This record gives sequence, structure tokens and C-alpha cells, in this order.
Amino acid sequence: MSNEIFKGAGVAIVTPFTEDGVNFDELGRIIEDQITGGTDSIVITGTSGESATMSDEEHRAAIKYAVDKVAGRIPVIAGTGSNETAYAVELSKYAESVGADALLVVTPYYNKATQKGLIKHFTTIADSVNVPIVLYNVPSRTGVNITVSTFKELSQHPNIKAVKAASGNMSQIMRVRAACGDDLDIYSGNDDQIVPILSLGGKGVISVLSNIAPKETHDMCQLYFDGRVEESMKMQLDYADLIDALFIEVNPIPVKTAMRLMGYNAGPLRMPLCDMESEHIEVLKIAMRRHGLIK
Repeated sequence: MSNEIFKGAGVAIVTPFTEDGVNFDELGRIIEDQITGGTDSIVITGTSGESATMSDEEHRAAIKYAVDKVAGRIPVIAGTGSNETAYAVELSKYAESVGADALLVVTPYYNKATQKGLIKHFTTIADSVNVPIVLYNVPSRTGVNITVSTFKELSQHPNIKAVKAASGNMSQIMRVRAACGDDLDIYSGNDDQIVPILSLGGKGVISVLSNIAPKETHDMCQLYFDGRVEESMKMQLDYADLIDALFIEVNPIPVKTAMRLMGYNAGPLRMPLCDMESEHIEVLKIAMRRHGLIK
């Protein structure tokens, strides 16, 4: 088994925007608060970071800034996926060149590649770099699901080390674990499945919840690793209301709203994302108050 990229809670960090770019000062503040809170890895320019709305220049700048700001204290995983293989290769090479510790590479959206196409896509990217790759399987967003047999084949590549499993299909995740064993580490891609995936040998979570509750998300994982499974399970159940509120509208609308409520200058959402419905904000506030995040 190869060394794990990280163990515990990685934050799928938001990107604070100004009206015309990235607010790097506030991104730096958020990164520092995450590290202070015990987050085990920074995952930059992923879904929660609204990478699909970023220009190439912004995307690269955010990756480099995160690497430089973290300065080796915890791993930085850069989202470099694309539905164009050549661009994903180019961006992945760049992220490696500026010091990213690993890459998060989503299944190619819209094109809906066949399983053969997925193998060619991910293999081409993995062949182009010398840092570990985390596959990102999120069929609800991309329209394509990586099958167990495809995971098995991809797990044999020396640079393909893990998967962010966000299919929500626990039966499939179990079968991936059975098929790939220690050749492919599994991170939960859903905050409501952290403990269930840990119970299958998962290494942790790439989390939206961590943006507003870094210590708690880290602790949920660490309790499990320490053998305090019942306490970990109770945390999973206790935070169900907040997790549900963070996904009452499409991510990252609620989490950026929550961060604004907590005093972060998270900035605007980029279209086509838009502000949260007022009735949903009230649901979010109730959950945040219950967990002591706002008054």
C-alpha cells in the first residue's frame, strides 16, 4: 500500500470572490482558520470553490496562492479536472509545478464518456504528472458514474491513489473497497456519509461542513480512528441537521451564505449560482445556532 495523501477531514474550501476576481486576503484568512481548527488538508478549486466559473488565470492563481499560504503545514490538493483531457493535463502539470501535493480530478462532465473513455482520460492525466491523483466520482453533477471494474483498473496506475466518493451509493462504495482494497483509498464526498465510509476502511472526508466546523469534522474522523466509534457515530447523527441545511440548495450556495453569517467576507456567488431563498436561510440559521456557530 502506498502512503495515504491525508487522513481525516480535508476541507473543500470555498473561494471568496470580489466583484471582479478572487479575494486572496480573505482566502488566506480562511486557510489560516482552517489550519488552526485542525483541518487535515486543503482542497482548493473544487466544486465548493466554484472552479467551474473561474477563468484559467484565476484557477491557477488560487492553486498557487493556497500552496504558498499553507507552506507545507498540511497537504494541498488542487482541483484540476476538466471535460477536456488536454486542458486537465495542462492544469495538472501546472498544479504539480507550483507544489500541489495531490490533484482532485473529476469525471468529465457533459461529454458523458464511456468507461473506456474514462480509463483513457484518467490514465492520460496520471501519466503526465508525478503527484498522486484523487478521482472524483460525483454522477449527480457530471452525468457519468465510474463503475467498480473501472475503479479496479484505474487503481493499478501508480499515480491514481484515491477516490472522493460522492455517488451516495453505499453499496457501490462497498464493492469498490472490496475490489480495490488498499490499492485505492476512499474519502467520503458526502458529509452525511463520513462515518459509514470510515466503517468500510475509508481514510476520511473531503468536506463542505469543514468550511464552518473544521474542528468538529476533524474530530468526527479522529474519534473513529482512535477506536471511539460510538462517539464518532453520535457526532455524525448530531450534525445531521447542519449537514442537511448546508445542502438545502445546491452547494456552495448555503455554505457561502453560512460563512457570511459567521463574519467571513465570502463575497458573491458567481452566476448561474444565486442568493439563497429567504426561507432556506432561516433553516440554515436555526441549525447554525443549535451548533453555536452564530447567535
